[in-house]
Amino acid sequence: MQPILQALNVRKAYAQHVALNGVSLDIPERSIFGLLGPNGAGKTSLIRIITQITGADEGEIRLRGEKLKPAHIAEIGYLPEERGLYKKMKVGEQLLYLARLKGLSKADATERIRAWLTRLDIKPWAEKNVEDLSKGMQQKVQFIATVLHEPSIIILDEPFSGFDPINANLIKDEILALREKGATIIFSTHRMESVEELCDNIALINRSHKVLDGSVRDIKNTFKTQTYVVEGKGRLMVLHPDFEVLEHRERENGHFYDLIKLHGNTSPNDLLRYLIGAGSVEVHAFRELIPSINDIFIRRVQETMPESLVEELETVR
Repeated sequence: MQPILQALNVRKAYAQHVALNGVSLDIPERSIFGLLGPNGAGKTSLIRIITQITGADEGEIRLRGEKLKPAHIAEIGYLPEERGLYKKMKVGEQLLYLARLKGLSKADATERIRAWLTRLDIKPWAEKNVEDLSKGMQQKVQFIATVLHEPSIIILDEPFSGFDPINANLIKDEILALREKGATIIFSTHRMESVEELCDNIALINRSHKVLDGSVRDIKNTFKTQTYVVEGKGRLMVLHPDFEVLEHRERENGHFYDLIKLHGNTSPNDLLRYLIGAGSVEVHAFRELIPSINDIFIRRVQETMPESLVEELETVR
């Protein structure tokens, strides 16, 4: 898949603080791209450069191969983490005002606003002032303002903040629908379960550097450890040089739960044959332990920390 947006060796510094140091990214078209990292890693600085709120000190951003320029702003929708609605303005009037700023005619904007208010179940609130809405309702209005002009690239910074589970799922469905219609979503969040559900590709930035990127599937496969979960009933005794029991738990009524790591070129079929051949156990469940994006995030961030900071964190624990 061809990249719609590229960051090429982007560097940004504020006084003595380097926020981004030679960061390069390829964001595929019609995908959901997770931009991840701890607080202060440089994610917001990169987003601000893409949206032309600020500029890079070195390197450049390209949109469809062309160096980013002011006219490209019309193709981008941005939902910032810090929301920016006019609290004394009515919801419908505000959405119309923001849509006109994005170049929509009054007729087109009115039609789209009506459709979105209905879809997100806030049509009865169109005549209310923003300050009269709950945080979740305000978030819906901000989301509509972000996507109303049907941008090619949609940047969502912590889009689920303030939502209950039902409305979070509603917005997830809308994000997936926007991708299906052709939009590219750049998605920044600390909620790793949302990354697992939504993202096709991710990049992890830590301490101003990109430290990991690729498809979610490929990254998870890279971090696999050849470890398998075995659940069953009976007395499990693993006496084999190719299998290492990392964890063993006895449960009620003779049931057990084991984590078993394979060594060398041993295959999962070899382990399964060994377990069945043991004769004294019934295998009820057998599955590979795949690391979550959250596990990978923590591990990679810790790997790229200075040793002194890792030691300090361990001391605190």
